[in-house]
Amino acid sequence: MKIELFYAPGCDKCAANRENLKAAASEHVPDVEWCELNVLDHMEYAVDLGVLTLPAIAIDGVLEFPSLPKVKQFADAIARKAASLERS
Repeated sequence: MKIELFYAPGCDKCAANRENLKAAASEHVPDVEWCELNVLDHMEYAVDLGVLTLPAIAIDGVLEFPSLPKVKQFADAIARKAASLERS
């Protein structure tokens, strides 16, 4: 599973939540591919996905959280996605 966190340099909300989200991802999906994308460097990709606010999170190339989720919401979403991938 690939998780992409879109952030902006200097964004306090992005910086304050980055580690908690990354820890939740690693806890629920041990082989997670965690990517942090500076929206200024990846503007075209962010626009293609529909990113309008930061931080935003895409899972496997789909914008799942257009705004910052609570850690529990994020953990539940990736746990469900991981379970559905295991069943496939």
